[in-house]
Amino acid sequence: MSTRVVAAFTMLIALFLGAQTASAATAPPLSQVKVLKVESPNCGFEDIADKQEQTRCDHQGPNIKVYVLEVGYGREAHVALDGFEVDGTRTPVCAFDTGNLTECSAGKKTVGYLYIFNLAGKQDGIFTFSNTSINAPGNTMSTQLYIK
Repeated sequence: MSTRVVAAFTMLIALFLGAQTASAATAPPLSQVKVLKVESPNCGFEDIADKQEQTRCDHQGPNIKVYVLEVGYGREAHVALDGFEVDGTRTPVCAFDTGNLTECSAGKKTVGYLYIFNLAGKQDGIFTFSNTSINAPGNTMSTQLYIK
């Protein structure tokens, strides 16, 4: 093989690898998951602080909802209350230029998701949420909260 062919081949490989790196950067790995709020008819909205292990209010009763923020892109969230799966919805969140998160509008870049889980009649227990990044480093992040 001539030196020119090797040089051209090397340049093509470098361009190809560069393109892969650029596309991977568009999907950030998970960097945060946390329970933001718990809502119930008994207590209304309760904000959940960092490192808070249980709700302050007694949310017992039907129609309890849990709001979870996930920053980055996960594969498939695993969510449960005392080991039983919980269903919910997922809404994309975007960032303003200032870094504050907001609902996404046309043309804005999704940076994560807000999940809303309905405990469907379950009244109390340990709520768990975990997910694994869709890309490198493939990290798994989780959070849990005792809901009373």
